[in-house]
Amino acid sequence: MSFLDVRDLQVAFGAPAARMLAVDGVSFSVAAGEAYGLVGESGCGKSTILRAISGLNAGWAGSIALDGAPLGARRTLEQHRRVQMVFQDPFGSLHPRHAVDTILAEPLAIHGLDDANGRINRALDQVGLGRAFRFRYPHQLSGGQRQRVAIARAMILEPRLLLLDEPTSALDVSIQSEVLNLLSDLRRERGLTYLLVSHDLAVVAHMCERVGVMRQGRLVEETDAASMRAGHVAAAYTRRFLQASRGYDRAMARGWDAPEEERMN
Repeated sequence: MSFLDVRDLQVAFGAPAARMLAVDGVSFSVAAGEAYGLVGESGCGKSTILRAISGLNAGWAGSIALDGAPLGARRTLEQHRRVQMVFQDPFGSLHPRHAVDTILAEPLAIHGLDDANGRINRALDQVGLGRAFRFRYPHQLSGGQRQRVAIARAMILEPRLLLLDEPTSALDVSIQSEVLNLLSDLRRERGLTYLLVSHDLAVVAHMCERVGVMRQGRLVEETDAASMRAGHVAAAYTRRFLQASRGYDRAMARGWDAPEEERMN
């Protein structure tokens, strides 16, 4: 039985006369303890799916279920607690005038959890920062340290599902692997389920067992990470996406917008 089940998800923006379907009938499932990746070019709807699952976007249709229980547009505190999200930009997702202590205490207060002092200290230890960082402000931290605080904020509520929206794309290459290894360790230690969005196939291959490839709001193919690494994929778009990830190619770029049947020849 799947832990996260998404069926025929549709997300639209704009007035009825100018309605844009950002996510168009996407369905997938993620097993408990699994890491599932969504990849695709910018604007294909990956992050929009995360926002619908997290409850940040209420304007969706279809069905979302967590551990067999449906998640609607309106959620209980317990449902919000079980699904947490780590955003792409760690500086933008942290209040610039709040110290780390306040940032981590806020979700505890909202959810009425006790022992805030102990929980904050344990959360900082868990992400490799330590208690010396507790009263620093975001501008006093490096990008990697800020993202560790963002991960601690998500983990402090002890969620079951962690949504990761390009968690390393705003970081220096030198520290991306440190954050990815931290996330892998947390998943193993806590038995977490991950849904990771990225355009970086190396990140997805490192973190995930299975991958869904998106294009223009639709899921065009599902495969496992090993097959994607080996280039054993079925959809023509996935093959082009893999080719593009290896670097710029003039001939490929000229044919990118050609009709599908021309590109397959």
